[in-house]
Amino acid sequence: MLCAMINHHYVAEQLLTLLRTPSPTGMTAAGMEVLSRMLHDLGVSPECTPKGALYWTLKGSEEGKTVAFSAHIDTLGAMVKEIKDNGRLKLTALGGYDWATVEGEYCTIHLNDGQTLTGTVVNTKQSTHVWGSELRDLKRTEETIEVRIDARTSSAEETLALGIQVGDFVSWDPRAELTDAGYLKSRHLDNKAAVAIFLGVTKAVLEQQLPLKHTVHFFISNYEEVGHGASVGIPHDTEELIAVDMAAIGKGQASSEHHCTLCVKDSSGPYDHALGNRLREAARRAGIELKIDIYPYYGSDASAAWRAGGNYPAALIGPGVDASHAYERTHLDALQDTGKLILGYVLEE
Repeated sequence: MLCAMINHHYVAEQLLTLLRTPSPTGMTAAGMEVLSRMLHDLGVSPECTPKGALYWTLKGSEEGKTVAFSAHIDTLGAMVKEIKDNGRLKLTALGGYDWATVEGEYCTIHLNDGQTLTGTVVNTKQSTHVWGSELRDLKRTEETIEVRIDARTSSAEETLALGIQVGDFVSWDPRAELTDAGYLKSRHLDNKAAVAIFLGVTKAVLEQQLPLKHTVHFFISNYEEVGHGASVGIPHDTEELIAVDMAAIGKGQASSEHHCTLCVKDSSGPYDHALGNRLREAARRAGIELKIDIYPYYGSDASAAWRAGGNYPAALIGPGVDASHAYERTHLDALQDTGKLILGYVLEE
């Protein structure tokens, strides 16, 4: 029954639109505006926090709890650190990633006046025919990566004349695609996948008039990639916080692109045991094969909320995503199961 409640075509369509809307951490207004329009189309009026986060509420039974689900719309990206003598751009990273994961990617430079220019991320010794083995041995760092601008410039003066300034944001081309086999491959599935799942859950509850056992807040943060997204703004009446973020896949991990994962511990420590068990039970009732995993190099909005003094149990779930913080991939199965788990937890039993 629950499987039919989430319209995965709708989730995929909204996700592709969100992925194609640049929202690097620190410059998320466009992404929030697109999300707001999607919510208004569902008949929902979201609230905005002074920090720029957004949330909306679905009322449940008076006997139930108030549960907040958090996700983040901010993504990895960069800013212009320096305009180099050759006219190219030195970058500073927004979020944690290896520079090698963006080498060769198309990008957009967001000028302060609202205009944009395109470019390509290259290294300082990109041509094999010129540098030979020096290219193969080059370590990719902030010092060896630069942006080649799609404009006629070969000096700092010419680049400045284009209107580019230090501090301009740079976003990566997501190359978002849904394959015939149901795989979604794109940059920034972390964490726009969860935002789209929230939309799918909201659509299901409203259109099918599903009876909510618990009042639900959906909270969308805008600074998670730099560690303080949900440190403020979680609605004051929250009794439980469940962060929904990508589940990392790799050697030694239990997560899968086709499943939802419950993360029981990450770099910030263990999440709440009892809440995790309640989510396991909801997964069992919904017929979901829930994966259980631990991420040693990971933190979430639940971690940030706890560090800021959040006085509620917290947990972390999410769809499995391959190649996190690079060119990522997940499957509609994982999005569906994550949505089913959220519904299974908040609906009347």
